[in-house]
Amino acid sequence: MKATKSAATKAKEGASPSKLIDGRIKELDDWRGQTLARVRALIKEADPDVVEEWKWRGVPVWEHSGIICTGETYEAVVKLTFARGAALKDPAKLFNSSLEGNVRRAIDIAEGDKINEKALKDLIRAAVELNQAKKKPAKTSTK
Repeated sequence: MKATKSAATKAKEGASPSKLIDGRIKELDDWRGQTLARVRALIKEADPDVVEEWKWRGVPVWEHSGIICTGETYEAVVKLTFARGAALKDPAKLFNSSLEGNVRRAIDIAEGDKINEKALKDLIRAAVELNQAKKKPAKTSTK
């Protein structure tokens, strides 16, 4: 039987963030891996220019002009935490966790939950727009 390296071991060896996320999905080998893979695909569909990162000792992060969201996996949920979620409109009411914070908002996806794919992609696009709006330089007045 061939031993496989964990995502943490690969991170120490300098593997790319995308390969590390691939490894995490494979390591999970259950509904959480399937959910993380599906969410990842939706993020890439919503924003083909998204950049994948691997931060904080093993958290998948998707960025475009700043952090869009993270994809943490726990025993009972896959948690998508939007860095600036409190500033986003959420007409489909996807946010169901971390609602008390001033900045972040999260979506907890439990086993068997159906993902509202259209609404999630809309939320991803809105997060990118919000990130890009904050990156624009301030106009200077000319007198």
